[in-house]
Amino acid sequence: MTSRPGERLHAVVTGGAGFVGSHLCTALVAHGYRVTCIDDFCTGSSANVAHLAGRPGFELREADVGEGLDVEGHVDYVFHLASPASPADYLRLPLHTLDAGSLGTRNALELARRDGARFLLTSTSEVYGDPLQHPQPESYWGNVNPVGPRSVYDEAKRFAEALTTAEAGAIGVDTAIVRLFNTYGPRMRSHDGRAVPTFIRQALAGEPLTVTGDGTQTRSLTYVTDTVNGILAMARSDLAGPVNIGNDVEFTMLELAHLIIELTDSPSTVQFVARPTDDPAVRRPDIAMARDKLRWEPTTQAHEGLAATIEWFRVHPEA
Repeated sequence: MTSRPGERLHAVVTGGAGFVGSHLCTALVAHGYRVTCIDDFCTGSSANVAHLAGRPGFELREADVGEGLDVEGHVDYVFHLASPASPADYLRLPLHTLDAGSLGTRNALELARRDGARFLLTSTSEVYGDPLQHPQPESYWGNVNPVGPRSVYDEAKRFAEALTTAEAGAIGVDTAIVRLFNTYGPRMRSHDGRAVPTFIRQALAGEPLTVTGDGTQTRSLTYVTDTVNGILAMARSDLAGPVNIGNDVEFTMLELAHLIIELTDSPSTVQFVARPTDDPAVRRPDIAMARDKLRWEPTTQAHEGLAATIEWFRVHPEA
């Protein structure tokens, strides 16, 4: 993708005021892009991109991607991140989540088609469901309950992948799909229901860390700057994907809880609570394709990334 003479590349980021989206906007601005950040603030916050306000070429616009995208000027990249992403959010906003994956994806694709832009969909490891194959390569079709409590998110993203693939094949839109695995870092919300912010909030308050089930279920955690670098590497490539973007180092939830207690120097203990329905038992990406085709892999160690995230929550206890 090349810019027109005298113009900067223009990137549109839906969900740009969310956790990952705000870090992506920050990186794009730092790389000299003109950025239109679109968010309806159902889970995102203008505070996440307040540091970009007033920067030349950055615009924050409040809009629901499901209702259409009216963006002026030529667009070079469309990054579609808009969607509630934590269980607490998509269980609270089930229809909105489905709309973001269906209507929102179509509207974002139409914007890309209008200008011949490269379109990148941030899909999710949730498309693999409760996997029967471990680790999960991109070729794995998944084990997903289409009517379970997590289905509004899982199926919205699966549909978004299908729609993206169809538009590429039938209309020729230049598309890319990345499947993001569990990402963490500054600007997460402490009450969004995900393990890292929940454990950090509890540890800093000296409360018991609520580990679901027996804590043996696993996750693979990727620091947000590594995730953003993976997204950008994919956008700048000619791959269609899907490509897994995640960390192939695996933690049990009990190990993660004890690590956060250690890093916060907290007196907290662990309290076991009921495990949610359809909660995946394992989750770890096969990232051979990202390493080979994108020359990308995560570089932030868990201790380093968690320490930075803990420090952010110390400074922003109201998050």
